[in-house]
Amino acid sequence: MLPSINSGGQSMAQSLVRMCFPVGSGTPFSTRRRRWTMAAGVLVLVVLNLSLASAAHWDHAVFLDDDYRLLWSITGQDITFEVQARTKGYIGLGFSKDGTIYGADIVIGWVDQGQVHFQDRHTKKHGDGEPLVDSSQDYVLLLGYENQTHTVLRFKRKLDTCDVAYDVPITNDTMRVIYMYHDKEPHGAFYTPGSLPDPAEAFKQARSLFLTQRINQTPLKTDPRMKTMELLNQDVNLPQQEGTLHWCKMFKLNDINRKHHLIRYEPVFDSATSASFVYHMILHECQGSSPELEIMSRENGSPCYKADRSILTCNSIVAAWTRGSEGFSFPSQVGYPLESNQARFYLMETHYSLSAGDYGWPSEPKAMVDNSGLKLFYTSTLRSHDAGVLSIGMDPNWRHIIPPGQDHVVSEGHCVGDCTQRAFPRDGVHFFAVMMRTHQIGRQIKLRQIRHREELLPIAHDRNTDWNYQEYRRLADPVRVLPGDRLIAECIYDSSARTAITLGGLTTREETCLVLALYYPRQKELTTCHSLPSLPTVINSLGINELVPGSNPVRIASPPELSGMTLETRLISYDWRNNFRSFQYVTRRGSFKPLCWSARNQPMPGTENLEGFAPNITKSYKIIRSCSFVGSTNVANVVVMQNRNRYVTEPETGVELPLDIGDGDDDDDDIDSNNVIEGAARSKVSRSSVTESMGLSGALAISFRAHVEAKMFAFLLFIIFLNSFRIATT
Repeated sequence: MLPSINSGGQSMAQSLVRMCFPVGSGTPFSTRRRRWTMAAGVLVLVVLNLSLASAAHWDHAVFLDDDYRLLWSITGQDITFEVQARTKGYIGLGFSKDGTIYGADIVIGWVDQGQVHFQDRHTKKHGDGEPLVDSSQDYVLLLGYENQTHTVLRFKRKLDTCDVAYDVPITNDTMRVIYMYHDKEPHGAFYTPGSLPDPAEAFKQARSLFLTQRINQTPLKTDPRMKTMELLNQDVNLPQQEGTLHWCKMFKLNDINRKHHLIRYEPVFDSATSASFVYHMILHECQGSSPELEIMSRENGSPCYKADRSILTCNSIVAAWTRGSEGFSFPSQVGYPLESNQARFYLMETHYSLSAGDYGWPSEPKAMVDNSGLKLFYTSTLRSHDAGVLSIGMDPNWRHIIPPGQDHVVSEGHCVGDCTQRAFPRDGVHFFAVMMRTHQIGRQIKLRQIRHREELLPIAHDRNTDWNYQEYRRLADPVRVLPGDRLIAECIYDSSARTAITLGGLTTREETCLVLALYYPRQKELTTCHSLPSLPTVINSLGINELVPGSNPVRIASPPELSGMTLETRLISYDWRNNFRSFQYVTRRGSFKPLCWSARNQPMPGTENLEGFAPNITKSYKIIRSCSFVGSTNVANVVVMQNRNRYVTEPETGVELPLDIGDGDDDDDDIDSNNVIEGAARSKVSRSSVTESMGLSGALAISFRAHVEAKMFAFLLFIIFLNSFRIATT
């Protein structure tokens, strides 16, 4: 074991020299030459680790709880993590498909008297939650140490390790990140079942995160022209029991006399309890001015259903925040335009929702009021592009029906080509971020793009949504959408646990299927692009031929066996199990009503009488097969394209993605070389050949004082290398 670094890099160098060249030893010249070479090699490892510790850059960092911090960055097909946990026992980080520890992919590590132990493990789907060591070690330890209070591990892995038995691929889906820490270290045989102290106690919880498309929340650059404002609710009485409240408050901005750009917004919570109630906040820009808007701006607000929508010309979304989000920072070249002369009134819609069953909150919380809202960061230093927000999907309405007892129900909201043709500029617009939203039973959501009869690669796709974590995700490269393109928000629901139908609506018990797309350049012709199943489609999907005109309640005229029955009774008593397939076919292939609305909350001219049908697609994309994802299509004239749902990161400068044509795995060469390079990590003893052979201790970590010391070591290494080369050649 090499000596620990206890007093900075200089002592390490001196110790190496003394070890290799003991005074008065009479060591033969050939032995001294070998020791010079060994010292130079070890110093290479020292300098590499000093550089890792002193010059690490992280794109993302979150506290999973007060004692556990996770940092990560993505480079190419590799993701590097650092875990900083307040414990001197063992720690773990993993990924789970359902948010539980069962069937999870997890790494476990700890530091014992300067020795770093690190293992790629997994838990059985129907096991006892004990993490077992993988036969294939696919995580590579880069750094490990502990100090007086914390244990720190830094490691990397492939986004797709190809260990289909035990590892969870990291994709653009919402990832369920699980974490563990315990104040004791493993005992006995470290790699046998039962060696980890109390894994059930060590397991804390799961946290939903976007790992590959997370918005980079780096601090805003210093800008003397940047200002902030807070738009806050005023003493809103929060709902009780499992109630839901949509609260609307109008704001008037008089002091932005020339154009500014909104560059960031974030939530402001009145209290920790208030934060538990706020589900989403949406800020709308209102067009024009009227006495009614002026009056509303002087009031404290009201439930949204009481607002007279006919006077509200507030159909442009400025900012959208949903539970789980930290806020949103616009890319450096884009900002949302703010100017009192163009838009003076802004309507903030706040959705309050409390569900004791889902969150474990008190069933009868004390009555309280809320003053939460949004904080806006804006500047007069204008950016290159004005941003806009386009809402795409299924209009919240009872005609959106989700049958009970089904694990795979598909709903589609269409933004038809007639709308984009009328609204978008000739060169199109560029989508750069999306927020995809469902409620409690939503499981997947996809934003599809159709051009003529060809379906292009999905703009975004999440196969593992979490309705409590739906924030903006940044696309790696802006996606161009041309006039005439059709956009489809496709949602998949799992209603298997429900015994009654679920209807579309605004409450969390109802369902929604919406995508908010941030784009540039901004246009005001089209701000809401939804669709709604036509009434004939709805009644045909329920086996109804005709309704009784003018009946109240609505009654069925035919077929004869249903004559006289109310529509409500039919919805409740319908045999969904035996008729689900026909219902799904009719709702997806039947007619629908396109809803193309402008910023003034009015239908775009020429779209009032549109009727829509599902597109006739003759070309489609093909998902590239890889070791962990196998996709196929049965569509003729398949267009083979890079699967955007795989590993796309979100740097400011964008990422150039190779276009792979063919059916083979595009990572074959990379994976093969990776198996060779990381072969040492696949042994039964899961230790890094770099860090553990050096016996990194807490003192080592503490002694990483400055980047200058690393440079001193590099210079020392260079001198030793020159001398060793000179001696070796003499």
